[in-house]
Amino acid sequence: MKTDISTIFQHIPPIDDLYSEIIAVKEPFMTMASRFVSNPGTVLLMSGGELDASRYHILGIKPWLTFSGRHRDIRLTIDGSDYPLTSDPFTVLQALLNHFHLNETIINDLAEFQFPIYSGLLGYLSYDLKDFIETLPRTSVDTLQLPHILLYAPSMIIVYDKQTKTTRLCIPRRSGNHHHHFKNILSEFKNSLLQPPPSGSDYFGIAGGFQSNFQKSDYLRSIESIIDYIKAGDVYQVNMSQRFEMDFYGDAFTLFKKLYQQNPAPFFAFINAGNHHILSTSPERFLVQTGNRVETRPIKGTRPRGSSSSEDKKLQTELMNSSKDDAELSMIVDLLRNDIGKVCKPGSVKVIEHKRLEPYQNVYHLVSIVEGVLDDNCDTVDLIKATFPGGSITGCPKIRAMEIIDELEPHRRHIYTGSIGYISFHDTMDLSIVIRTATIYADKIYFSVGGGVVYDSDPEDEYNETLHKGKTLMTVFAGKSKPLNENPNCWINGVLKPLKQASVPVSDEGFQYGFGIFETIRVSNGVPLLLEQHLKRFYRSWQVLFPDEIPDLSWDEIIRQVISANQLDNQVAAVKILATRGSGTTPARNRTLLVMARPYTHRLKEKEPFGLNLITYPDPRQTPLADHKTANYLYYLRAGRWAAEHGGDEALILNPDGTISETNTGNILIVKGQTIILSQSPHVLPGVMQEAVLSILSDWGFQPKYMNVKRDCLYDGKQVIVTNSLMGAVPVLSIDGNDLPKPTDLCEKINRSVLENRKRKQTKKTDLCG
Repeated sequence: MKTDISTIFQHIPPIDDLYSEIIAVKEPFMTMASRFVSNPGTVLLMSGGELDASRYHILGIKPWLTFSGRHRDIRLTIDGSDYPLTSDPFTVLQALLNHFHLNETIINDLAEFQFPIYSGLLGYLSYDLKDFIETLPRTSVDTLQLPHILLYAPSMIIVYDKQTKTTRLCIPRRSGNHHHHFKNILSEFKNSLLQPPPSGSDYFGIAGGFQSNFQKSDYLRSIESIIDYIKAGDVYQVNMSQRFEMDFYGDAFTLFKKLYQQNPAPFFAFINAGNHHILSTSPERFLVQTGNRVETRPIKGTRPRGSSSSEDKKLQTELMNSSKDDAELSMIVDLLRNDIGKVCKPGSVKVIEHKRLEPYQNVYHLVSIVEGVLDDNCDTVDLIKATFPGGSITGCPKIRAMEIIDELEPHRRHIYTGSIGYISFHDTMDLSIVIRTATIYADKIYFSVGGGVVYDSDPEDEYNETLHKGKTLMTVFAGKSKPLNENPNCWINGVLKPLKQASVPVSDEGFQYGFGIFETIRVSNGVPLLLEQHLKRFYRSWQVLFPDEIPDLSWDEIIRQVISANQLDNQVAAVKILATRGSGTTPARNRTLLVMARPYTHRLKEKEPFGLNLITYPDPRQTPLADHKTANYLYYLRAGRWAAEHGGDEALILNPDGTISETNTGNILIVKGQTIILSQSPHVLPGVMQEAVLSILSDWGFQPKYMNVKRDCLYDGKQVIVTNSLMGAVPVLSIDGNDLPKPTDLCEKINRSVLENRKRKQTKKTDLCG
């Protein structure tokens, strides 16, 4: 049930006091932080280097409030209670800052310390929050679907001042029963410092390295399209980017530390967001606010560092004398002067410094500093909405540039070119421009790099500039390739190739309607199990559903090649053979034939007791397509997921009359004495493993009996077995939470006979052709 934001704070106490003390920390700030970064909600802001924006390290731990939102779906978690909302995220941010704003007495008491933040919100604002500020097209795809805004209010904030070399911790204290919590938090923190820091584990990528969401030729064409827009007068500049991704394994914080060691920059950040991690190495400040004073520092103009001192000096001079980079920076400075001028006092906005040269490990940058004084009627949220996202990473004019970015970039940017930092409860803020930043999510690492395109940009130079900017993130994986085969290969239409390069034409009816058939085959140590039976079923479906002749192929040899290409010769693998119909009146010319393989581990291997818990799927099924193993598999996929969401391992599928049909992945056998009962269904897939099991049971004296079986009959003291080609025979432990009799060892005997003895019999190679 959604909550109204106006009612939430009626029961949430404000901050009425703040505990603060100087602490002695006898280790690097990064080492201290390593004790907490494994906890979701931890935010670490590290200021690397010696530039004037690199003064403070900040760590926020143990959040008492989490603000997470996508679109208008907002979730506030305060003191462990969830408050779902439907609201503009900026409205929620404003309400939080208002409710928890520190009173004047607390602020005055803290004034002498001159630390940037004592209490507030730490986290990120994604680039896609732009859609709550301007009305923009949304034609690119959001493949990550992560929060658009994610901010935490830490129970403790620790700040290290690099100039004075002092460390201060701050704990907000709230009325009610929250006062005593700060002592526990303080005690836990100090006890943590007495323990040895965690050593951390290593990290790995894959041998193939990062892959872009652009082919180089497509990226160059996009640059040319932007230049055409500039010539047509649509824009003066657009910041174009490409996104790289790679499989990632290991410790995200170890990677973060390595990046900091190699190339410290002023706005490093590590965010443990639970199901994803953000690792930012940004050099660029977006906004800093202290009371009513505001500042922005756009970066435009980049050159790589030279391999020698003379080359380095040459590139430095080239950047300083570049009329293109000078024009680009000046254009963005004017844009940002205009943006902050919307909320600043007239005449207060000034360019304090222009074209400052800042050196970094891999590149030189040109930087300008623009300052202003907030108008008396404007606040932090007004400032963000007036300027977000930063002009240096969108273009000029900003709105048209963002429209072109959406048109040309295939994926939503998410964190890239958004902001990371803090927004305090006492009118201070420091946000970075999120560049040189990685997102680690679902065993992959993503990062984007881009550059500003202007009238006289050279597409090739623009492309190379993105690679220079991404060099640090790419090179830290040198020598850290995962030794396993993480690039699966497949056979498609007669060719072995990486699975990532395989594709199905969008006109294929297999893609459009699921008009295809497939078989999933267990392969053990290179030997396919029951291959002849699988192909018999495959060919039967082919003759019913496809209009042309069965292909003349040696499937056993194709499977052998795919198994070998994936280095699966000495283990159990799952192989899938798939055929789509194609399109048009002559589908054989453009259909897809595909064979792929993956390692297989029995999904119940670690389960105790061994067996399946079935949950009855509420939507019965009857379709003639159930006679075939078709690519139109959505019903079974949804049924399996529904069962998992309700605590089951498999979904029990019923016929419309309430009789039993099958599960979402297998056939059902009911053992009663020496009788094997099989439920009759108008349409059901004839299982290959079921056929093999029935053959064995017949040899052992069991008799099959086909009949209509109601669900209640399953509880009548019988043993129930599910069979499929990968798992073999598996006992059913319960149905809809009702336990069945303890299984006998029948399934173990069946699997020894089917999965092991038949494997030995099939070691002789045979060509099986259409």
